[in-house]
Amino acid sequence: MIPLFPIGLGCMKITKIHLSNFKRFSDLLIENIPPHSKLVLMIGANGSGKSSVFDAFGFCDGAIKRDISIREEEFLNYFKKKNDQPVSVKINFDNDLSIALSDSQYYDAAKNLPPHSFYGRTSLRQVPKLTRTSLGQSGRISFENDSDRPKLSIERDNRFENDVERITQMIYRDVFQSNQSSEQIRKKYIHQINASLQNIFGNENGTKLSLVEFIPPGDGRTAAINFSKGESAIHYNYLSAGEKAVFNLLMNLMSRVSLYPDTVYYIDEIDLHLNTALQFSLLKEITENLIPDNCQLWTASHSLGFIEYAKQTETASIIDFGNLDFDLPRILSPEAKDNPDIYEIAVGKSILPSLFKGKRIFFVENQDKNYFASVDILNTVFVSDNDRNSVFHKVRTSNYCGIIDRDFLSDDDILQIRRHYPNLFVLRYYSIENCLYHPDNLDEYYSSKGLPFNKEEYISQLTEAKNLCKDSIALQLALKRTEYPFFREPEYSESPLQKRFKNEKQNVEQSAAIARNLNSDDFETYYKSLPMKKYCTQLRQRQHIPKSELSKTKWFEKNLDDLIRIGLQDYKILGHERLGGCPLPN
Repeated sequence: MIPLFPIGLGCMKITKIHLSNFKRFSDLLIENIPPHSKLVLMIGANGSGKSSVFDAFGFCDGAIKRDISIREEEFLNYFKKKNDQPVSVKINFDNDLSIALSDSQYYDAAKNLPPHSFYGRTSLRQVPKLTRTSLGQSGRISFENDSDRPKLSIERDNRFENDVERITQMIYRDVFQSNQSSEQIRKKYIHQINASLQNIFGNENGTKLSLVEFIPPGDGRTAAINFSKGESAIHYNYLSAGEKAVFNLLMNLMSRVSLYPDTVYYIDEIDLHLNTALQFSLLKEITENLIPDNCQLWTASHSLGFIEYAKQTETASIIDFGNLDFDLPRILSPEAKDNPDIYEIAVGKSILPSLFKGKRIFFVENQDKNYFASVDILNTVFVSDNDRNSVFHKVRTSNYCGIIDRDFLSDDDILQIRRHYPNLFVLRYYSIENCLYHPDNLDEYYSSKGLPFNKEEYISQLTEAKNLCKDSIALQLALKRTEYPFFREPEYSESPLQKRFKNEKQNVEQSAAIARNLNSDDFETYYKSLPMKKYCTQLRQRQHIPKSELSKTKWFEKNLDDLIRIGLQDYKILGHERLGGCPLPN
């Protein structure tokens, strides 16, 4: 493929954005964007504020190009959240450039940025049919200054037929000002477009879409832009909405990308009218083949194909705009790529079973998912939720499974919880850290590295450390247990089960049982109630070991597998046949 863009002179990649009193947001900070991010995908439901970021880029672009009159009340009111407060947009780039704009410091604050710093497309760019019958019909356009761009994200983007005219000009220039043959020119333009169309739509005879004719408008006739698909010949006007949307983007980028080699591109709703597979292919083509490596692409979507591409791509970052309170200060950073929660934006947790058909879905606490996911358990997917209470309520109101920390639960507490909430599983030990730093797990880890480890010495030191903190732990048991969500439903009102987690004698009784565990020097007795996340952290045997490595041992895998396998067997004993959308094992 012959590139239509020159080698850039530098990089324009955003690492931080700060918006104050801008559009929907009182105070929004997006930070920690890796400087190698060529793609930044903003995900979130409709109305979550993603387009406000595009307007921030447009706000900057207007100051750089000096073609937005910030003093006009219409523009200022559009950008401001509260009219009586100043608006502020600050953006940092990885090349040590930055821009800090306000309504009082607008044009002058943008002097240090080149005029091609930003290039954007709004979502309103559909052109259902060609209308122009001659070149130059739209008047004089400065493509170098992007004079035909919409100034706001709510405005229609009518650049498609201008792009047809620019490519016509480029072809004429190559014909009359170079020694290129007609075949070379055809390869430079037509073949490049067809290569992209093939990468997106595929090469099967029934789906392959190819541009076969490109004749500009003239003599009172609209442009003859014709395609082949299978055995059919199709004029542009009769392409599907999705095919037109793709061709629109390809023409725009191929006609103008040479003017924007060091640029932040921002394109809203690239995925219009496309299925999941085409979403993936289109974003891949634009990111990897059409936009220069010195540049960065920002787009917004809640589509599975886009999320999946960004998830698989090392140079992509995902920013989640879900559930933001626009009136409060908010800080966003890129999401972890291995977090299945990002799929909720596209499909919602209510239909996760259809996405992971044939698999059991387990909700787990916070970052525990990172360790569970390293264990290959058949037909099982782990999805993180905020905390223990969130996991509990998810399980209580659905058919999902959940795994929670043991925390300060007694043996009898766990028995009652398993009986009344059979799809809620409880770790054998206080928390995931107890599993990771268990002497048997450490023994396997050190052995795999060829390093010495004395298990008996570790247990002895652990017991000594436990005895130094057991009394302070015991003092907080009853109070901490009142934070637990179990048996709060009306059917348990005033029952002994509910009183276990209130300031009642039943709570004191179970707390005493846990305190007895901690008083014991038998390892398995006290270890299940010892908060290893907070205590005994000074032991040298647990220093400088990544938790992710400790979750890859066979001991850890067996411990988790036993928890799930035994729990599922108990669930089946109660007469159930399916759990979380998946048949139970025999």
